[in-house]
Amino acid sequence: MIGKLTGRIEYRAVDHVLIDVRGVGYLVFCSERTLAGLPPVGEVAAVYTDLLVQETNLQLFGFTTLVEKEWHKLLTSVQGIGAKASLAILSALGPDGVGRAIALGDWNAVKAAKGVGPKIAQRVVLDLKNKAPAMMAMGGTVAEALGEQDAEVIEAPAPSRKKAAPAANASAQSEALSALSNLGYAPGDAAGAVAQAAGEAPDAETTTLIRAALKLLAPRE
Repeated sequence: MIGKLTGRIEYRAVDHVLIDVRGVGYLVFCSERTLAGLPPVGEVAAVYTDLLVQETNLQLFGFTTLVEKEWHKLLTSVQGIGAKASLAILSALGPDGVGRAIALGDWNAVKAAKGVGPKIAQRVVLDLKNKAPAMMAMGGTVAEALGEQDAEVIEAPAPSRKKAAPAANASAQSEALSALSNLGYAPGDAAGAVAQAAGEAPDAETTTLIRAALKLLAPRE
């Protein structure tokens, strides 16, 4: 299984790039957001990959963060969501936006993705809501996880590359989720409250997120 590629971008297309790894070219399909974040032709890129195996076809999908890759795998586990629909959702919302939409039960946000109808969007939210807390706690980029052991690393000699910035407050969200869980709140409710609080204050620290989430979770008279 190919888990990660590092190589020079040979060309870019509307929905994929060709990455040269020691003389072997890999076609890697990506979301619009991922493509926009990759360097120009001729420069080195590092992407996590997911391999789709079909009877007559093999396709590689690329992601600049682990959380985007994991959301892709979860999205494609939902009945009616293929790789194309998953990339459309990730293009429209981004991995953080997908997490917030699912945690908040906002299927209209999911429906905004190209080719995704209301029934499929509702199914995505229902099927994945309980998995949103763990996903929202994830963060980090390829550059930060080069030492990861569970992915097959295929690398080419390359000049140094800039380190991408991690998610704004992934650590604070993770700690806030843990604190709310320890207080007895259901994972789905806690995730929704933290997602909303983080959306309103992207740079908030853990304590601020917890206070804001508790206010959202408080019974309304």
